[in-house]
Amino acid sequence: MNPEISKQEEFVLRTLEERNIRFVRLWFTDVLGFLKSVAIAPAELDNAFAEGIGFDGSAIEGFARLTESDMLAKPDASSFAVLPWRTEAPGAARMFCDITLPDGTPSDADPRYVLKKVLKKAADMGYTCYTHPEMEFFLFKNPPKAGEAPIPVDSGGYFDQTPSAVGHDFRRQAITMLEAMGVSVEFSHHEGAPGQQEIDLRYADALSTADNIMTFRHVVKEVALDQGFHASFMPKPFTNHPGSGMHTHFSLFNGEENAFYEEGAPDQLSAVGRSFVAGILKHAREFTAITNQWVNSYKRLSGGGEAPAFVTWGHNNRSALVRIPAYKPKKENSTRVEVRSPDSACNPYLAFAVIVAAGLKGIEEKYVLGSDANPEALPTNLEEAIRAMESSTLVREALGADVFEYVLRNKRSEWEEYRRQVSAFELDRYLPVL
Repeated sequence: MNPEISKQEEFVLRTLEERNIRFVRLWFTDVLGFLKSVAIAPAELDNAFAEGIGFDGSAIEGFARLTESDMLAKPDASSFAVLPWRTEAPGAARMFCDITLPDGTPSDADPRYVLKKVLKKAADMGYTCYTHPEMEFFLFKNPPKAGEAPIPVDSGGYFDQTPSAVGHDFRRQAITMLEAMGVSVEFSHHEGAPGQQEIDLRYADALSTADNIMTFRHVVKEVALDQGFHASFMPKPFTNHPGSGMHTHFSLFNGEENAFYEEGAPDQLSAVGRSFVAGILKHAREFTAITNQWVNSYKRLSGGGEAPAFVTWGHNNRSALVRIPAYKPKKENSTRVEVRSPDSACNPYLAFAVIVAAGLKGIEEKYVLGSDANPEALPTNLEEAIRAMESSTLVREALGADVFEYVLRNKRSEWEEYRRQVSAFELDRYLPVL
C-alpha cells in the first residue's frame, strides 16, 4: 500500500476488500449540474488517489475546449459510500471527485471547485457556511414521452396521507437508501400538487450539502425506476399546480457560535445576518440565471403560489425571496435565513456559490437591510435573467470567467431554441380562428 495514503483513503481500500466491492464509481458534475460517472476497479484506486483518472474534458459540458481536453478526476475519500441498491455480489460504491488539469492544479470549470473557492473566502472571513435544502419533486406513473401529459401517482395535496401507499412507501425506501449512504434526512411529506413529494435534508456544511443533493437526485430516480415510476425535478410540469422549489436555509458560524444570532436585535438576527440577507437581495436578479437556469424555471417563479416573484424579504410571507424563520428561545444555533428562489433542478454547487458570494459581499460592504416598499421583480423569463447576469461583476467573480461565459453561451442557445418553438397554446388558440 502507498505509504503516503491518508487514513480516509486507507479506510476506503479496507472497506472495499471487507465488503467485496468490485466496482467503484467516480462521480462529478458538468457545468449544468448533470451527474457524470466512470467505474474503476479497486486495484486502480491507489493510483486514482495519487494521480487521478484521466478523461476527455472536451466531451463534458463546459469543461474544456478541444485543444485543452486532458483532465483528471481525483476521488475525494471523505465522500465514499456504498451504493445500497446494488445488493447482489459483488457490490459497488461511489466517491465524488475533484477535477484537475494534468499538472494537478484545480480546474476552474469544476463546479465543486467553484463552490470551494467561495467557501474558502468565507473561511478567510472567519465563517463556515451551513445549508439545509427542502427538496421538492414529482412522481409520475408514466415515463416521459413527447406529446404525452405526465400522470401523477396520486391526487393528494399538502401533508395528505393519501389512501394509496405509493407516496409514503416511495419516500420510506428513498430515505432508507439515502441514510445508508450517509445522507441524513429531517422531514418528508406529500407536497401541494398531485404526485408532488418533499424530502428535507439535514443541515450540513455547504459543500457536503451540494454533494448530498447530487446523491439525492440520483437515489430518488433509482428508487422510482425500481418501483415502476418516473421521478422528475422539472421546476413546473403543470400549469395549474405549484412547481418544485429547493428552498434552502443558510447560516454562518464563527467557530461554535452562530454569526446570524444576536440577542435583542430585531428578529434576533445579527448585523452580519442582516447584511448577508441584504447582499442576497441586492444581487438576486444577477444570479437568478444560476439558481433558476432552465426556461421552465420561470413558469414556477411567475406562477404564483409560494414561489417568489419579487426581491423581497419577510417572516411569514412564503412568497418572499428571503424568509427569516421565527426565532426559537434557547435555540440560538437555529437562527438562519431561507432563500426560496432556487429550484430543485439547479446545479447546487453553482447555486450555493453565487448565493453565498452575494451574502458575503453584503457583509464586506455592510449593506443595510431596508424595507420592501418598492421591490424589484425577479426576472420573468430566462432571457431577462441572462441580461441581468451579463453585467454582474459579482457572478463573474464567483463562478470564474470560464464558467460564467459558458453558462451565458449555453443559456442564450437554450432561449433562442425555445423562442422559435410553436407551442400547444398557440395552436389551440389560433389555429381554429385565424
